Amino acid sequence: MFYIIPIVSSYLLGSLIFSLIVGKLLKGVDVRSHGSGNAGATNTLRVLGIGPAILVLALDIGKGVLAVWLGKWFAPDLLWVHVVCGISVIIGHNWPVFFRFRGGKGIATTIGMVATLSFLPGLMAGIIAILSIIITRYVSLGSLLFTGLLPIFLVIMHYPVELIFASILLFIFAVWRHRKNIEKLLHGQENRLGAKKREETQ
Repeated sequence: MFYIIPIVSSYLLGSLIFSLIVGKLLKGVDVRSHGSGNAGATNTLRVLGIGPAILVLALDIGKGVLAVWLGKWFAPDLLWVHVVCGISVIIGHNWPVFFRFRGGKGIATTIGMVATLSFLPGLMAGIIAILSIIITRYVSLGSLLFTGLLPIFLVIMHYPVELIFASILLFIFAVWRHRKNIEKLLHGQENRLGAKKREETQ
């Protein structure tokens, strides 16, 4: 029962959707009602500009880092607690209790979790994902590549099974949250980063 404290705390931390908080504080808008309708850093960029987007991205990544450290503080020697806390903060971001369970897609928060628990595999997957975004300007494609390649690198580099199973779950989350983007990618209709067309992206 003791370990429920950091796990639940991580979910509540994830439920703080900073794109919505920043949007309300700076412009009095709900970013979910504009642009792609997604409560994430990419849509914040579209709706509020680069400064607020960078702030939201940093805060969302920070949530993932802090959640893992909550698990480490409460259970220093139990990797599964660290992993579950990381998953919980992402679930909170995707389905936040404070915002009627309408959150973002969890990629920035996933980056924070992965960077804390498995930096090198995350870095390798991240480099490929960033290159794909630079080349194609599809943020959704980069997000899917990042989460899809992560389990492969974890297996190749012999990381603990807890992290491998968690990374597979994170990929499932990403596919589910990007299901509309996947359909648009397949039909050549996905919005590119920086484009004016208002379609749903990462």
